[in-house]
Amino acid sequence: MGKFNIKEVEEAVGVTFNEKNLLKAALTHSSYANQHKDQEYNERLEFLGDAVLQLCITEYLFLNYKEKSEGELTKIRSLIVCENSLYEIGKKLDLGYFIRISRGEELTGGRERASITADAVEALIAAIYLDKGIEYTKDYIIGHFKEIIEKAIKNDIVLDYKTKLQEELQKSGEVSIVYELLKYEGPPHRRKFYTSVIIENKELGRGEGYSKKEAEQNAAKEALRNLEERNE
Repeated sequence: MGKFNIKEVEEAVGVTFNEKNLLKAALTHSSYANQHKDQEYNERLEFLGDAVLQLCITEYLFLNYKEKSEGELTKIRSLIVCENSLYEIGKKLDLGYFIRISRGEELTGGRERASITADAVEALIAAIYLDKGIEYTKDYIIGHFKEIIEKAIKNDIVLDYKTKLQEELQKSGEVSIVYELLKYEGPPHRRKFYTSVIIENKELGRGEGYSKKEAEQNAAKEALRNLEERNE
């Protein structure tokens, strides 16, 4: 993207900041800071944001689901507070477009990388917390995570299809699972990847996405669906 437009970013994330530099730091990747002197980047904010997110989700689950045991709540929280759900939130906010990253990182697909987007969401949460306080941040988090929370409560969410596929296939012993990149296409800033998942030398599913990780997750998701159909 071009010049970092604070107003445009504030509109996208739905928050008007008193301290604009907090927002700028939250959406600055270390690769960008390495090339520009005196630029704050988001790793320290990410550290704080992770703790704030954990606290807000934990408190919400604790207060609203009194019938759930500690073990159940821990499992539900792990589905909500994870890279995949943070990435989904980041995509909805279009953070990948706004993050300041180095040219080299951008050319290798950094804008679509799940980990970079997820980290930026945590940093954004920290920036909101420092600028607005805990109550505002809590409302912001629950508002954006409501759908993910509801799916996690119903156990209607499997955010990590690769792990789920591995668990299903290895119930009766070790199985060879290989993810193969078939091709990629499009410009560097919007590259699309196509992947297949090979089980014991047989293709079981294919997936596509704007990062290798997303494509592999979608291939695993299709493989799980094919397994279910086979077992019906």
